[in-house]
Amino acid sequence: MLYQRCSIIINQFNDLLCKLVSWLTLLMVLLVFTIVVLRYGFNLGWIAMQESALYLHAMVFLLGAAHTLKADEHVRVDIFYRKASPRRQAWVDILGTLLLLIPVNLYILIISWDYAAKSWGLLEGSGEAGGLPLVFVLKSLIPLFALTMLLQGIAQILTKLPLLNTGEH
Repeated sequence: MLYQRCSIIINQFNDLLCKLVSWLTLLMVLLVFTIVVLRYGFNLGWIAMQESALYLHAMVFLLGAAHTLKADEHVRVDIFYRKASPRRQAWVDILGTLLLLIPVNLYILIISWDYAAKSWGLLEGSGEAGGLPLVFVLKSLIPLFALTMLLQGIAQILTKLPLLNTGEH
């Protein structure tokens, strides 16, 4: 069915992003280790290196959030949820996605779009001397985060829809 294919495509896209995030995490750990060794071992430091760690941190969290949703690893209060039937869990997930996840991420996408676009228009760079000239790329992660979360929310709904017809209550 078409809705299942759409869900598979979105999930595959977020799996690909997850692999990228895994490598970015490794790179971030190695970079932070290098920064610490240079700073405390040799009394050396560069703003660009420190900002690189910040950029990688932002990428890991903002690009990894949709995969965390896909893996059902987001924080939730599940006092009632865990004891509910699969059908009731599907209802909770669908309604939560429709009433919370989608509106919040649409709002984030809308308000961050101009924020990122203005930064791109200026090709905004760091305010620090010796910093990275890529603030516009960093700001672009915000609407990208909202977009990936929206797509994954849609995939979650499409995945849960068949559970509504199970007949369990």
